[in-house]
Amino acid sequence: MRALVCVEYGTAESLRISDRELSELKHTEVRIDVRAAGINFPDALIIAGKYQVKPPLPFIPGGECAGVVSAVGSAVKNFRVGDRVIAMPGMAAFAEQVQVDEKLLVPMPDNLTYEQAAGFCITYATSYYALKQRARLQPGETLVVLGAAGGVGVTAIQLGKALGARVIACASSAEKLAFCGEVGADELIDYSREDLKERIKALTNGRGADVIYDPVGGDYTEAAYRSIAWSGRYLVIGFASGDIPRLPMNLPLLKAGDIMGIFWGSWAQREPQANLQNFAELLRMVEDGKLKPLTTEVYRFEEYVQAFASITERRARGKVILTLTRRG
Repeated sequence: MRALVCVEYGTAESLRISDRELSELKHTEVRIDVRAAGINFPDALIIAGKYQVKPPLPFIPGGECAGVVSAVGSAVKNFRVGDRVIAMPGMAAFAEQVQVDEKLLVPMPDNLTYEQAAGFCITYATSYYALKQRARLQPGETLVVLGAAGGVGVTAIQLGKALGARVIACASSAEKLAFCGEVGADELIDYSREDLKERIKALTNGRGADVIYDPVGGDYTEAAYRSIAWSGRYLVIGFASGDIPRLPMNLPLLKAGDIMGIFWGSWAQREPQANLQNFAELLRMVEDGKLKPLTTEVYRFEEYVQAFASITERRARGKVILTLTRRG
């Protein structure tokens, strides 16, 4: 099978498409013919050797995909050959086939395409865990989303609205903000032109934001935190800007505010039943039409350099997807 292999740490240009052999299928594993795979910002960090998980070389990156079951191990109980599934292998999804323990699979809803399903797991699971378990977002509260046009940002807008919040989307261009408005944001802030703190204050009548969702970091963090409401919650999702901010610690004291780290993958391993419950609720939202995963950035497998660039250069609107067609 063809696979996208990281042979040396670096940028996407250092990746190579090459033929690889799968290992023997374990009793609890399912083999999947991959139709589409989702690219996430951590994938760019992993291939650069800058993520908290640093796999030994060579390796196949890719944490999520969607496809069709082509073989099952002898102990597999919940899936059969021909089932359409969403998989969370953690690694090795950027390949024509992947083998995953059945515990890391969920059935694919009939009303999703493979492209939509491939980008569903990590971003929606991260945002739902952040807003539900960590922030405990309540109906009527104000949610501010930084980097709102990106993969996780879009899901935060959608889930914030589904949970009954008023959502203020923040992004760096008029085009990105127009996209956020189409997704459902109530208010828009262009932080490349506007004072982020003052605009949030103005849009909340001076009260500030109840919850701030930050996958960007860098220079925007302190300005955003200075706009937080009393007892507000600041969600640290990631650092897409490339800079890890240093926040003056008197600010949480003065605001009685919380700073909450969001590491969905680790939480899911520690709380597997709660994670499965979250997925059941997310899939129900999809089936009920309350969530519609967006696929605005779809690339062919061979276009992986362009696909990664759309993330690292922060041009992506919504989720970035690779599509695969297996030979033979």
